[in-house]
Amino acid sequence: MRLVETEGTYTNQQNYTDLDIHVGQSYSFLVTMDQNASTDYYIVASPRFVGNPRWHEVAGVAVLQYSNSKGRASGSLPDAPDDHYDKYHSMNQARSIRMNTSAGAARPNPQGSFHYGSINVTQTFVLKNEQPLSIGGKRRRTINRVSYSPPETPLRLADLHNLTGVYAADFPATPSDDDAPPRVASSALNASYKGFLEIVFQNNDTDVQTYHLDGYSFFVVGMDYGEWTPDRRSEYNKWDAISRCTTQVFPGGWTAVLVSLDNVGVWNLRAERLDDWYRGQEVYVKVADPLGYNITEMVVPDNALYCGLLKERQKPQVHESNSKSSAQGDAGWSNRLLATMILVVAAVIFS
Repeated sequence: MRLVETEGTYTNQQNYTDLDIHVGQSYSFLVTMDQNASTDYYIVASPRFVGNPRWHEVAGVAVLQYSNSKGRASGSLPDAPDDHYDKYHSMNQARSIRMNTSAGAARPNPQGSFHYGSINVTQTFVLKNEQPLSIGGKRRRTINRVSYSPPETPLRLADLHNLTGVYAADFPATPSDDDAPPRVASSALNASYKGFLEIVFQNNDTDVQTYHLDGYSFFVVGMDYGEWTPDRRSEYNKWDAISRCTTQVFPGGWTAVLVSLDNVGVWNLRAERLDDWYRGQEVYVKVADPLGYNITEMVVPDNALYCGLLKERQKPQVHESNSKSSAQGDAGWSNRLLATMILVVAAVIFS
């Protein structure tokens, strides 16, 4: 399989016999049909990095079929990589995925030039997750010892209407002391508009984590096992790092990304595994334009949904498609009723 694209970015075209695709990620491949056409071929998607052995029995199977194939695919399914004793196999595979700098397409770089590696970092967030914790008698997930709880009022609408107390922009930018009590809160990271942000994901759990950032793509510049320290910046890929919006963080390891904050809003940064996300492993990144609202972002649409403290502002929702269907249905019933009346009258006349 020749990898050509991932999450909107052209990649260096490399061949893979297998590739680890983590939760929330997407890839595009080209497959050269140059094998013996005497039979069809299996394509298998199998679970990786799962603790429950029963998951290893689950596999998605497709068949690659030649138009002139002479037989069905048969035999055992292809085995997953045997890397139980090589924890760097999957990580080195991820490191090998680089941006295709020779492709004739727009690149996601500030000011349209390819120089992300020379831009000064204006802010650094170090976000550490750990194993599940009990908070208030409930099993929760945290980032920097904070488990997110969504407020009833949407964060961005609260900003636009100058509401206070809905959430606090006080999320810790670096990990809290391990002795600090974990807490549940509605808080956001305060980021600088037009800044250049470094985010380091530190995974102190035993499972692979995957993080997704709404509203942005970021450059995945480094990953390794162990605890991240500032001197690891010397190992960052500052030339052809892949640009994407979802990245994996291996257990006991870290992943570093760089992102240009050119998109105003309050953006969700979350664990992609649904059970972790549900238990609070997420945070919002607030990127506010100091010039004020309506300068660099679209106005609130007329059909916006208001709730919580703003529920009184909710407008009646007009479902145009349903209205059209209802009108068409009424017209259909009228036509059928008219036809029935004509038939009845005709039957009376000619009876």
